Amino acid sequence: MRLPLLALLALTASPAVSAPCGGDFQSFLAAMASEAKAQGLPDSAIHAFLDKAQIDPAVLRADHGQGVFRKTFLDFSQSLISKGRIQNAALYSKKYNAVFAAAEKKYGVSRGIILAFWAFETDFGQVQGNFDTRNALVTLAHDCRRPDVFQPQVLAAIALTAKGDFQPGKTIGAWAGEIGMIQMLPRDILERGADGDGDGLISLKTSAPDAIMSAARMLQFYGWQAGQPWLQEVSVPQDLDWSQSGLDTALPTSQWAAMGVKPRQGKLANLPASLLLPQGRKGPAFLVYENYKVLFNWNKSFVYVTTAAYFASRIEGAPPYVPGTPDPALSGDQMTSLQKKLTQRGHDVGKIDGVLGALTRVAVQAEQKRLGLPADGWPTADLLARL
Repeated sequence: MRLPLLALLALTASPAVSAPCGGDFQSFLAAMASEAKAQGLPDSAIHAFLDKAQIDPAVLRADHGQGVFRKTFLDFSQSLISKGRIQNAALYSKKYNAVFAAAEKKYGVSRGIILAFWAFETDFGQVQGNFDTRNALVTLAHDCRRPDVFQPQVLAAIALTAKGDFQPGKTIGAWAGEIGMIQMLPRDILERGADGDGDGLISLKTSAPDAIMSAARMLQFYGWQAGQPWLQEVSVPQDLDWSQSGLDTALPTSQWAAMGVKPRQGKLANLPASLLLPQGRKGPAFLVYENYKVLFNWNKSFVYVTTAAYFASRIEGAPPYVPGTPDPALSGDQMTSLQKKLTQRGHDVGKIDGVLGALTRVAVQAEQKRLGLPADGWPTADLLARL
């Protein structure tokens, strides 16, 4: 049974999340089946998707052990951005020039951004993952860490099954349930997938034009503004008021210029911007615009998003960043200790996980300011000792 796309979109538009996480797996599957049926999804697709679903322990290990995001921006970016990837980005940009041009015309998204995510997610389609996508989705939906994220994805995958665009037990992808060259989750495919090659299908695993157009459509949906920048490397004076840095502060670029912030290439856009110091005042410095923040809808990791945004700027002609000489990063144990101390002082750092995320950076900056230290949001051993 193939349901019209508009009907499927209506079915999964605002799914409730009522299946209990954890506990007996078969009871969970029965609850998800009831949820899908209540959403109006056909029994044939529900059974095809859920009847042979299994927990995948490897998915849980991957989800609970994302140590790569504990790397600093310099380490992470230098591990992902290579001469070969820059060359391949240029080759794919040329090969699919007409598709990128059409994507920018229709959705306003610059090709550098799409190429950067395409490179990082699957090495331009070469490494798409070999996890059973159905099992990955139900595993994460059953686990109690993020059921609110993945239970709707299970419903969307059932809808794709009803539409004939998902094959339970055969569709494979990344451990977190993403599918295809640009690694989109089922709900994004269902609601924001785009046919880029004109064959009437959305084949993100095999069609580069479909992947390019779908990525552009998804970013436009999340708020990408056509013709606007996302990230620009700058030089900063040593006597800057560092407490003005960070994503929580956006100032007109004219104000940044008045404080001595200068672009390394080109001109500053006439837009509000935040001063981003991924490794503090002694490391690289960037002005980031609203389009940069849109990228967190693709990936929640600060270091991943910043690296992708920087790589996109490199693809479009920006020079390599000036790495500077930042203070040494805290170890994982030190970062965990820091987060505990910040929490004890009343700061919300989110999960205590040893990762320098956005909330931890805000708390660090507040404590630096309180202690009379340069408030650049970069935690040091000195700050830890003072706390």
